[in-house]
Amino acid sequence: MPCDIAVIGLGVMGRNIALNLADQSHKVAVYNRSRGKVDLMLEEVTENQTVVAVDDLAELQQQLVAPRKVLLMLTAGAAVDSVIEQLLQALEPGDIIIDGGNSNFHDTQRRWEMLKQKGMLFVGAGISGGEEGARYGPSIMPGGDKAAWSLIKPLLQSIAAKTDDGEVCCQWVGEGGAGHYVKMIHNGIEYGDMQLIAESWSVMQAIGISEQRIADAFRQWNDGVLQSYLIEITADILQQKDDDGVLRVHRIVDSAGQKGTGRWTAIDSLELGAPLTLISEAVYARVLSSFKQQRSKAAQKLPIIREPFSGDLDNVLSSCHDALYASKIISYTQGFMQMRLAAAEYGWNLEYGNIALLWRAGCIIRSLFLTDIKQAFETDPALESLMMDDFFAEALQGAEDGWRAICTLGIQQAVPMPAMNAGLIFYDGYRTETLPANLLQAQRDYFGAHTYHRIDKVETESFHTHWTGDGSEEKVDG
Repeated sequence: MPCDIAVIGLGVMGRNIALNLADQSHKVAVYNRSRGKVDLMLEEVTENQTVVAVDDLAELQQQLVAPRKVLLMLTAGAAVDSVIEQLLQALEPGDIIIDGGNSNFHDTQRRWEMLKQKGMLFVGAGISGGEEGARYGPSIMPGGDKAAWSLIKPLLQSIAAKTDDGEVCCQWVGEGGAGHYVKMIHNGIEYGDMQLIAESWSVMQAIGISEQRIADAFRQWNDGVLQSYLIEITADILQQKDDDGVLRVHRIVDSAGQKGTGRWTAIDSLELGAPLTLISEAVYARVLSSFKQQRSKAAQKLPIIREPFSGDLDNVLSSCHDALYASKIISYTQGFMQMRLAAAEYGWNLEYGNIALLWRAGCIIRSLFLTDIKQAFETDPALESLMMDDFFAEALQGAEDGWRAICTLGIQQAVPMPAMNAGLIFYDGYRTETLPANLLQAQRDYFGAHTYHRIDKVETESFHTHWTGDGSEEKVDG
């Protein structure tokens, strides 16, 4: 009997997605360039699952029911293009190729346009949740050719995560590269969340709060507004000790890796003109961490001397909670602002409340907090900024004192907290009616005759001052 779908690429994510599909009674064909991974996977298949191994991509035409559906779980980049070229020889017009890897949305857009010309349906589906999510229910963000959605919806939704109230964390996002774009923003927010948590941990350590008390604080925070997967696993990590009683995390080299999606988010923010300051600082923090040898030398040349902290530790913990919550709001605010700019730029009709729903379960940034974001966009679908929603405005105002206290403490104790400080600076900048950009524009006009607008003139009128001459001003046409 023909298979319902093929999975190509049986790394950690691909293998677990294939097993997840088989769990849901789908008949799955699998292929991997190296046969060894196929054999390892087949050892995990139970008698209740139907998984068929193919040795050649050409076999897929006979193994799959039409219209054929092929899910690629490959390393982003050239490997995806190479397999697509091979599949063009094995598939027919009307068949569907789904890219479930972490592809750059520009590549997805290009592949969608190319395959459309050949009569093929292409979907770029962002998938989040790691190994466990892939196996038992990830968040899935599909976009591309809308004609494919009704055909793949039963497959993808059957394996996706479900919220406690039964909502499926897999809904159509938009055309072209929209699905992978939303996944990219998800990963950028993930970078921000992780960095904010690390900064909170760092400042608590610096002032001498005990390891057990810090771990207890994270566990307690996970029962409130900060409830999330990342807070939960942080509490677990901060309890794990080596045999000699030293926390395992202290034995891990402080150099963080990255696969590129956070960097893509930051690059795209510059191209769109989106103020993604917090997430960009989180990316740069990882970059700086990789300069381990230089940092070790600098620590000797430029030693940090901290005065013993004599304040109230309970107050610090309370303020740290508020600072983390407020900064998290800013991180999501910036991510959704960037998605709104991208939608305008690329012609996507993104439904932001549904995107928040996609992230409520299964993915790395899943949290209670996303329910509030969904509600904000349901209340006002045209919401320009989460900070303008009544719930989040009140939350920011309530957390502001603690936020400022922690950022101040970090500066006083020479604890680098780039993301948290960037969030606070953005918060202040966004609500400042008059910024010093008028001086910047005057400087630009001085050295480059870039002109400026006046607050007491029509908004479209431009002016230039003869700064090095008699100081006179002229109106400039065009």
